[in-house]
Amino acid sequence: MNIAPIELAGAAVILLLGSAVLAMFLSRFQHLLVAVSFSLASVASLVALVAGAWTVSSNIANQAVMAIGLPDLPFHLRLDPLAGFFLTIVGGLSFFVSIYSLGYVKGIIAQRPVTRLVVFYALFLAGMFMVILADDALFFLVAWEVMAAASYFLVLFEDEHLENRRAAFLYMVVAHVGAIAILLSFGVMAGLVTGFEGFHGYTFDAMRQAEYTPAWATAAFLLSFFGFAAKAGVIPLHVWLPEAHPVAPSNVSALMSGVMLKTAIYGIVRVTFDLIHVFPWWWGALVLMLGLISAVLGVLFALMQNDLKRLLAYSSVENIGIVLIGIGLAMIFTSFQLPLLAALALTAGLYHALNHAMFKGLLFMGAGGVLHAAHERNMEKMGGLIHMLPWTSGLFLVGCVSISGLPPFNGFVSEWLTFQAFLLSPSLPSPLMKLLIPMGAALLALTAALSAACFVKAFGVTFLGQWRGQHAPQIHEVNWPMKLGMIMAAVCCLFLGILPTLVIDWMDSVPEHLVGSKISTTAGAFGWMWLTPVARERASYSGPMVFFVILAVIVIAYLILHVKKGSIKRVPLWDCGFEKVTQRMQYTSTSFAMPLRRIFGFFFSIRERVKLDPQAAHRAFPGKMHYALRIRDRFWGWIYKPLVDASFLMSRLVGKLQQGRIQTYLIYSFVTIIFLLMVTR
Repeated sequence: MNIAPIELAGAAVILLLGSAVLAMFLSRFQHLLVAVSFSLASVASLVALVAGAWTVSSNIANQAVMAIGLPDLPFHLRLDPLAGFFLTIVGGLSFFVSIYSLGYVKGIIAQRPVTRLVVFYALFLAGMFMVILADDALFFLVAWEVMAAASYFLVLFEDEHLENRRAAFLYMVVAHVGAIAILLSFGVMAGLVTGFEGFHGYTFDAMRQAEYTPAWATAAFLLSFFGFAAKAGVIPLHVWLPEAHPVAPSNVSALMSGVMLKTAIYGIVRVTFDLIHVFPWWWGALVLMLGLISAVLGVLFALMQNDLKRLLAYSSVENIGIVLIGIGLAMIFTSFQLPLLAALALTAGLYHALNHAMFKGLLFMGAGGVLHAAHERNMEKMGGLIHMLPWTSGLFLVGCVSISGLPPFNGFVSEWLTFQAFLLSPSLPSPLMKLLIPMGAALLALTAALSAACFVKAFGVTFLGQWRGQHAPQIHEVNWPMKLGMIMAAVCCLFLGILPTLVIDWMDSVPEHLVGSKISTTAGAFGWMWLTPVARERASYSGPMVFFVILAVIVIAYLILHVKKGSIKRVPLWDCGFEKVTQRMQYTSTSFAMPLRRIFGFFFSIRERVKLDPQAAHRAFPGKMHYALRIRDRFWGWIYKPLVDASFLMSRLVGKLQQGRIQTYLIYSFVTIIFLLMVTR
């Protein structure tokens, strides 16, 4: 029996929708509900993963039409290599997180019913799958709203907390502002197909065939990029992200950061390279500039955080910026008719999107393990967890090394490919680009260094040292479903770092379809062990060789230290001759970031106060010292607070019209009728 990949993807969506319906019938049996629903979600995600990987490897495009939309406006579906690549990302991480959720959500049952979480989890996955499969504006926007609404209710799951309600409201406002911009973009493109006289141009096939004037093409691109950038958390549209991701359940945070943001990246690539497909160089320069700003400021914001999940959320802003750097470079190279370099930059951006899904999903699952065991998110109150959570700490360390861009894990490969694209900028004929793009490479290098410092802080303060809290809770290791979800994500991080040539050979149908070139012929020219992006003379990297060298060093060091008895001696911790080191003497999250806060503090709104004990005999020897630090995002004060204040002011002014007297309302009606009569004359 022949089954097309798009049929498998459709079956995954139907399975998830069925799971959401079934969950409502199993609401009285919470443990059974969790086991059945997340098992079905795992199967559906695995089916979607197979459909996406199969589509990319075979370089095929399947299409289907479902007559379930509005009259004469059916839903169109398409699964081509681009959609298949992102379906693989979403399906892969969803599979890991759904297995993880089998253990994680069981820990929530004792505190509250989880029916709502299970229902909207399934709808959230179904919405993301449908966004990727949509091949017309109507179906895309319906799926986009399903994804946004489901994720809103997931963020609002613990709705008794004011923080959660505010975060969910802010997320929904930004999501719908972005959705309106996407709707207007599709309206412009569809209107250019039909001359604004019909609805036949709503399919993506019709938009691909349209002839865009520069002005209308620019309008469509700017609207779509604004809408998708709001969902992706690109600075300055990022304010919802560090509010919503931390308050959601950790399995949901892993999906929102790991794959929901990628649906926005998918939208940018789909509209720019597939639907419009002809663009000036300055579009790419705009994307590149915003990507660099998001990368640098995102990691700086992450460094200043004490909340572990908020740190990971801001780090997502940084990594989305790195993905946009690759996409922006690809747009610039394409506009100057350099398809091979465009393929290299686009491959780097897409590879980092895949990598980010794996290591950020792993890190959020690790943070969920910490929260599950220690019931704490504030790093200032944690420490020493490596002794009590050996599995979680080891797997979290894999995520930290990966996101820091260190070999042999996956983050290094995509960032290295991005640097190679930067270093080939002298091929551009524009002197301005030759000047500006190397500056972008320097900012990316700064981002990589700051990211390493950020995750040294995240791992060191959380897992090393001594417990910083007042009372050490009874901490225990997470259960096996949670371990298994994290282990599979960690293995993917290692595989993507060791064997990048195999992955690039698999995914090269995507840049070939979008920019007309691919790098697999050069990337794997010297076999699976060597990655040569453009030419062996310029640069090459061997992931397997680096891995085996590092492994050999670790094994030799272990043998030297453990074979001979007495080679390792355990003694009390020494601190300049003082052995009684307490938990108050170790670095905290705030003190670790202090030097960088002094250097880059002008990016933030910082309020720092030190209050000495007034009863102290001498200021140099106070009995107590109270330290308070508040760091706020300047973009909130610059952009969003004035808008919020203006909206409240307008609401108060409009509210004055409500007098509660029938005579006043009759006058309003009379004035309105007179005005309409005068206008229609």
